[in-house]
Amino acid sequence: MSILMTRARNRAPRIAGAAVERARLTVVPRRAPKVARVPFVSLVSLLLIAGVAGLLLFNTSMQQASFTATALEDRASLLDAKEQSLKMELDVLRDPQKVAARAKQLGLVPTTSPAFLRLADGKVLGSPAVAVATRSMQLSPLPTRKPRSLTPRAVVLDSTDRMRDTASASQALGLAEGTKKNRDR
Repeated sequence: MSILMTRARNRAPRIAGAAVERARLTVVPRRAPKVARVPFVSLVSLLLIAGVAGLLLFNTSMQQASFTATALEDRASLLDAKEQSLKMELDVLRDPQKVAARAKQLGLVPTTSPAFLRLADGKVLGSPAVAVATRSMQLSPLPTRKPRSLTPRAVVLDSTDRMRDTASASQALGLAEGTKKNRDR
């Protein structure tokens, strides 16, 4: 075993020396990286300018769409108002009294005894009579009369006699002397 030990001892320095030779560090001269910064800066600048221009175009198109929407809403409300006014005008024109008055102007007279035809067999139902203009109905309504309670009698009071004023006022108000209010006084 001693022979093996001596051989191992002799070999160990040689192996260690070779390892030390391989592991020895040397100073390498520092090289500055020659990466061009101009393309990177120009790329970042180009992206920034494209982003700002894109946002500006997007904002402009959104504003244009907003103006268009507002104009269309205004037009829709105008058309809605026109539709309502035309419907009101149509309702006035369809009023039965207006239609009857226009028919009377054209010389038409209402019939008092209508007759109907049954299409299945051609039979006349009812007794037809010729319409006569003397039997026309009233087209315009009569004016309404005011009720009597809205036009009361005028009451003139004389301020010289207080008692007479009170009695006249109570008579004007319709209070009789025998009412509970007069009895309590």
